[in-house]
Amino acid sequence: MRKYLFFMFMFLIFQNAFSQVKQEPGNIIGVKAYSKEISLFRGKAFILKEVLGVNKEVIKFELDPIEAASSGELTTLYYNCESLGKEGIVFGFYGDYVNEFGLIYQGYSYKNFDKKQGMELLQKIEEAKTKNALFLQDNADNNNIYLSYDDVTVLIYRKEQQFKYRVFWKNFDAEWGDFAFRRTKRKFEEKVK
Repeated sequence: MRKYLFFMFMFLIFQNAFSQVKQEPGNIIGVKAYSKEISLFRGKAFILKEVLGVNKEVIKFELDPIEAASSGELTTLYYNCESLGKEGIVFGFYGDYVNEFGLIYQGYSYKNFDKKQGMELLQKIEEAKTKNALFLQDNADNNNIYLSYDDVTVLIYRKEQQFKYRVFWKNFDAEWGDFAFRRTKRKFEEKVK
């Protein structure tokens, strides 16, 4: 029993100390579980600094975590700041990230789409899926389509009787299930009406 505990302890020490994957507190094994709450917490800083901008006035804004993909790699946040006239959707990407030196670590980043861009992107994905549904269903997981919007590329395919979406942006590759996509689209459309 002592040998087992010793080896387990050594494994955890070496895995944590010499791993190329950045370890987070409470995340010794490197689990990729990111929730809407984590995205909301980190997204507030992104929205404040990158979308709304620092201001000397007191600025009110709404931020609602719409959906987190079951893969944990993609979350969506709705934001609205009436006083600055800014509204849109932010995609939060999480997962293994490769830096310019080829080192892999757990990273995250956010991509902003204003209201018009967000609606266009979600509608473009929906239309592509609908127009190509027979092709995608004909040979599941082998028949694929993709589309690009701005610097985001979306790969659409079928697997396990449902549509899947892989969203590529920068060095991130996130999977989005059909339920999460449809829920994001529906909630975003309800918010912006």
